[in-house]
Amino acid sequence: MKTLVVAEKPSVGRDIARVLGAKNKGEGCLTSADYIVTWAIGHLITLSEPGEIDERYKKWRMDELPMLPEKIPLKVIYNTRSQFQIVKKLMNDDEVGEIVCATDSGREGELIFRYIYKMANCRKSVKRLWISSMTDASIRAGFQNMLPGTAYDALYLSAKCRSEADWLVGMNASRAFSLKYNAHLSIGRVQTPTLALIVKRDQEIRAFTPEDYYELHANFGDYKGTWIDEKTQKTRIESEQKAREIEALVKGKTGVVVESTKEEKRTAPPKLYDLTTLQREANRKFGFSADKTLSVAQALYERHKLITYPRTDSSYLTNDMEKKVEGTLNALPSPYKEYVSAIAPVQKAKRIYNEKKVSDHHAIIPTEKKYSPDSLTADERNIYDLVARRLIAAHYPDYIYMAAKIITEAEGQKFKSLGNVTINEGWRKLYQSDKDKEEDIYEQALPDVKKGDTRKVVRTSVKKQTTRPPKEYTDDTLLKAMEDAGKMIEDEELREEMKDAGLGTPATRAQMITRLIEVGYVKRNGKKLLSTEKGQMLIQVVPEEIKSADTTGKWERALSRMSAITDESIMPFKEKRFMDSIRRFSAYLVDSAKASTVRVMFPKEAEIKKKKKASPKAGGGKAGNK
Repeated sequence: MKTLVVAEKPSVGRDIARVLGAKNKGEGCLTSADYIVTWAIGHLITLSEPGEIDERYKKWRMDELPMLPEKIPLKVIYNTRSQFQIVKKLMNDDEVGEIVCATDSGREGELIFRYIYKMANCRKSVKRLWISSMTDASIRAGFQNMLPGTAYDALYLSAKCRSEADWLVGMNASRAFSLKYNAHLSIGRVQTPTLALIVKRDQEIRAFTPEDYYELHANFGDYKGTWIDEKTQKTRIESEQKAREIEALVKGKTGVVVESTKEEKRTAPPKLYDLTTLQREANRKFGFSADKTLSVAQALYERHKLITYPRTDSSYLTNDMEKKVEGTLNALPSPYKEYVSAIAPVQKAKRIYNEKKVSDHHAIIPTEKKYSPDSLTADERNIYDLVARRLIAAHYPDYIYMAAKIITEAEGQKFKSLGNVTINEGWRKLYQSDKDKEEDIYEQALPDVKKGDTRKVVRTSVKKQTTRPPKEYTDDTLLKAMEDAGKMIEDEELREEMKDAGLGTPATRAQMITRLIEVGYVKRNGKKLLSTEKGQMLIQVVPEEIKSADTTGKWERALSRMSAITDESIMPFKEKRFMDSIRRFSAYLVDSAKASTVRVMFPKEAEIKKKKKASPKAGGGKAGNK
């Protein structure tokens, strides 16, 4: 009997087959005496369209909404049906005794395999390959430590509920509001609140009225200071007249040092990368979109085997990885060798090892595979460099500096002087060439003055400043806002409960930004992400519940908890409870559309074509129409 291994992509399947010695080519597979390795091509199975479930739903009619089928049947995706038939035949082949699920180790990867397994009517036992690196050593270790497929039933349940929830909400809300406003509108549980963030920011920028204010600077000879309000400690002076009056009062006078402090401070190395922080950093430094960073990181993981699994939400490593990390660091080539050699000996950075904070996958780090810069594109080298430097930095000492503050008083007016002097550069040594060093680190040496020392006000200057509006979102700041959406909730108890629940997951946020652009709700202007007229109008007409982070955060929290269930007996209850709430919400959205009194005229290019009323995507794909 042979073991059938089902990978998610052909490239991954070929890598696994090479490690297993499956070299013989078959139709859509590779074989050996003991193994058959085949693959999906992403999703092979998806949820059926409404019209495929019930004839009534083929035509878009408001009186047929909401669509709330008890079960949403699966269907084979037409474009990849031939590969599904190959996988189905292999699954049910009498020669196959056991099946290994080797799709991506995460929620969506689990869903891809389970849908194929279910659609193939297979009943054979399944084991799960769960790996975080595509190196040969990791694949071998993964096969030696496989668990039964049933160990991941809770993960599949959460993935299934996510998929069906997106279908119900997306299909019903999209049809209802499209029919109400005679426009092709796409609505989803993650997509719409993300759009709401961008629309709100753009509205704040448009409503912003700039105001002038003034700052007064004084030169005390061997140091400079800025006037501060004694009560508020702010440097802002509302009028030029007042600033000039203070200037005239202190100019040429003698100031007295009323406070002089020096404090040694330290900044720990930054955490290792999860996907979101890697995407944010790449957007800041290289202008990469979130989607581009994910694509490049995926290539480094799958094709080059140089980094670990990128679709992770953790910035920590498990406690047993110390030896592996030491080997990885020592395997890094020049120019990293000189930095690694300074860690003598390689010490365990305790702050990055915490298995309680590792969920499906640990932080993104390099693998032990030899790195050859010539084999990579410029973009791949940039992303690899970020990941490699971050791992090295985690093993470096803290950045230590002396923070000095002087308060000088002249004629009753106080001036503040701040300065930092480096004591030990620590981990910042790896980032000397960065142009965007931390803005809060300002290198300025202040003299060693004591309380009671005097200084003459040698020169003064009044500088006009203007308040600035909030900045438009970029991929960097929008990803952060999506990640922190749970922290924006006003209800204090709910906010605390949901502090780790955001909009979407690290693996889907990039796709969501791309989706908003595809449907015409958002456009790019350089690095800026701006809402369009169509996007602004949509947020105007939909109810608060579908555009609020509260709703989506609650769902994401529920799905996360569902994936962590260990008691199989409560799984059906949890599934029913969650899906019942989704059905009620879907019905509420339809009622909201029917009752809406908001009058807007969507742009003509968004009008539904009379001859072709294509259904907005509400399912299928890794992100669906969330």
